[in-house]
Amino acid sequence: MPQFARLTALPSPVRSPSDSPWPLASTVSDRARGPLPHGSPGEVLLRAQQVLGEARVPATGVGESAALDLIAGLLAESGIDLSHPHAAAHLQPPVLQVAVDADALASASNASMDTYDSGPATLAIEQWVVKALAGLGGFGPEADGVLTPGGSISNLLAVLIARDSAAAAAGVDVRRNGLQGLDQPVVFCSELAHFSVQRACAALGLGEQAAITIASDEDFRMRTDVLEDELAKPGRTPVAVVATAGTTDYGSIDPIAEIAALARQYGAWMHVDAAYGFGALFSDQLAPLLAELPHADSVTLDLHKIGWQPAATSVLLVADRNRFASFGRSVDYLNPADDIDSGLDGLLGRSLQTTRRPDAVKVATTLRAYGRAGLGKMLDTCHELAHAAAARVVADSNLELLAPVTLTTVLFRVAGQGLEAAEVDGLQGEVRRRLLTSGRVLIGRTKLPARGGRPAAVALKLTLLNPNATASDIEDLLDQVVATGLDVRAESGEGAA
Repeated sequence: MPQFARLTALPSPVRSPSDSPWPLASTVSDRARGPLPHGSPGEVLLRAQQVLGEARVPATGVGESAALDLIAGLLAESGIDLSHPHAAAHLQPPVLQVAVDADALASASNASMDTYDSGPATLAIEQWVVKALAGLGGFGPEADGVLTPGGSISNLLAVLIARDSAAAAAGVDVRRNGLQGLDQPVVFCSELAHFSVQRACAALGLGEQAAITIASDEDFRMRTDVLEDELAKPGRTPVAVVATAGTTDYGSIDPIAEIAALARQYGAWMHVDAAYGFGALFSDQLAPLLAELPHADSVTLDLHKIGWQPAATSVLLVADRNRFASFGRSVDYLNPADDIDSGLDGLLGRSLQTTRRPDAVKVATTLRAYGRAGLGKMLDTCHELAHAAAARVVADSNLELLAPVTLTTVLFRVAGQGLEAAEVDGLQGEVRRRLLTSGRVLIGRTKLPARGGRPAAVALKLTLLNPNATASDIEDLLDQVVATGLDVRAESGEGAA
């Protein structure tokens, strides 16, 4: 009988924070290709489908090596290369090789976080990670947390805890009897908050209209004067106020302490969606932006954004571990009461999930490998790149900077002198699409909200999370943006900007 070798993690390079480049993982070896395959979406998808063959479960397999070679080749040819310096569209960074290796260990264990006997070591690892991150965020020993599949789920859990807390204060057992008896429950958030707040309200029976959006100021931060007016309106039950620490498009950070004071004045839960911004705490330079974080009752953070982890690696932190009571459940076949009393409990009472993979393994490995200083150096590099990109945009008459840099995003557009507003918007979309289908450059787009009589406008966006990219790389990226913009204008008969 053949003997199979034990599965072990591949060794990661030993590295000091001053070395370069950072060891990032990728499935694409042809860097000259660009971050995406060339071609229209239809062409790219058709090529991939042809490699896979007819969409049916095959009667017989081709063998392990052949199957791996097929999929690896497909990813190499038609996948995305987030480690390419011209991949700058989303809050989706390249991932550290050590995290990929550790994630393979987690998968091999097939542990689940719901019961003690499904993985004792992985339970300990998650608890270590949660305590470490809570401490980084400035929370005390009574804090706790749970890893989740993503920031949207972390926000859902936070609003669920807030809903149950508000219901309990009103004498309503919402877990058993639903929302009946709770007078018009509402959740407040900035107009720039992530759409998962509305989704959470819908999923929890509050309805999307329960999410009351608050106007933002010229710095893209929630206006506390408007929030105070909304909180004071009668006939509603303030369930939660959701501040954002690192808005998706601007990286802006709401005034957390002021918002927390208002939330407590009206008996509302104070949640901070720091899915993007929490990583600022790794950096000595940027950490002061989140100095007010300990005012929160709960915090969402995503290490698959600033943290360079494979998706998805989100965490919900709560300032008081007793708030997880909403999820408490004793199940005979998982965690009967006498096992719990004997210390054989898992983390079933931290989540809506039962089976939950040990994502903390890759996080713990990364934190031990690089420490705060290493991750902080990666973030500082990306932050400096964002400022360099913004400076280039300002210096180029063909481009227009639309917002200051806070974290690692740069909001700008191709200049549209002489064009109508709708034509300028159309120019941005066409530039992005041409760059995307060329495979050479991947940038984002969004819409700038109306401000001071100026209408809403389509914008282009760089999200710079590759610590191996250089200022020269960003110069080349923007050169291609400008050249493409000039081509589009020339073809439409508008001439150079």
